[in-house]
Amino acid sequence: MDIALPLAGTMAFWLGILNIGDKAGIVQWISRIIGPFFSRLFPDIPRDHPVHGQMMMNFSANMLGLDNAATPFGLKAMDSLQACNPNKDAASNAQIMLLVLLTSGLTILPISIIAQRAILGARDPTDIFIPTFIATYIATLAGIALVAVKQRIHLWNRVMLTWLVGFPAVLGILLWGLQRYFDKNTIDQISSVASNLIVFVVPILFIMVALRRKVDIFSAFIEGAHGSFDISLKIFPYLIAMLAAISALRSSGALDILVNGFRWTAHAFNIDTRFIDALPVALMRPFSGAGARAIMIDTMRTFGADSFAGRLASIFQGTTDTTFYIVALYFGSVGVKNARYAITVGLLADLAGALAAVSVAYLFFS
Repeated sequence: MDIALPLAGTMAFWLGILNIGDKAGIVQWISRIIGPFFSRLFPDIPRDHPVHGQMMMNFSANMLGLDNAATPFGLKAMDSLQACNPNKDAASNAQIMLLVLLTSGLTILPISIIAQRAILGARDPTDIFIPTFIATYIATLAGIALVAVKQRIHLWNRVMLTWLVGFPAVLGILLWGLQRYFDKNTIDQISSVASNLIVFVVPILFIMVALRRKVDIFSAFIEGAHGSFDISLKIFPYLIAMLAAISALRSSGALDILVNGFRWTAHAFNIDTRFIDALPVALMRPFSGAGARAIMIDTMRTFGADSFAGRLASIFQGTTDTTFYIVALYFGSVGVKNARYAITVGLLADLAGALAAVSVAYLFFS
């Protein structure tokens, strides 16, 4: 209940705000802007469908670290995709693409990780900024490419390449500028102000546009918020089962066995073993964000925040998201029982992100 009830309250607010934006035409406007890209990435969904706007709001909130806003938008998008799904028990192609994008965990500002590094005495807590962005983007690209191959989606066209290459290029320049010209405290302040401003401005903007277009705001808000508690009850059994499995995994010692196996293999092939000290974070990350965070903190305390293991653990934490938790949450919310190849592709994207994290760690910090 510590998860389901707070989630219900958060969803009630943001789903109400999202419905106001839908009635005011804002979601449709966002859908038209992102339509050329999403219509190719989700070919089974009509180009101007409101779900494009819902997904874009979810991705934007995720990239900025606004988890409380991102989850309701994502659940609403998954519900809209389920309405287009002819087989309600099995995940559709569009639902699989959305889920893999969510599990790849594209993040621009890993502020909580930077803050934790500062607490643990890192000389430059922001030095994992660019490496983390590179690794998380590679994980996202891997997920998109794998799903595209499976669904025979053509990525080699002008629109797709403009978004997939141009968008990260702009973000990369922005991140480079932040890291080059501002210190850690200033970056933290910029991020905090920007995040709080977005959380404040988006609802106000939606309400102002709705007022101008004479939308019944109260009725629209209640209509959108109405289903939040039902969704929480629907996903509750899935979350309980997943959390119990994660608890069993953490207490079983399986992670220690895996790590020791990797260490033995690395020694056998004369491979540098420094990355193995941070490997438990990558192994736990698909199952539990809190568990991976605890291991990341323990790694930095044991080896030092500025050690290779401490930096790599931080990059691992910011590279991907909790694949199994996301599958349980999003597919459980719409009653999908057959995930098809979603988990396999999600884990392969996680693997690509982990390999990228190790590579950039050696590139930047070796």
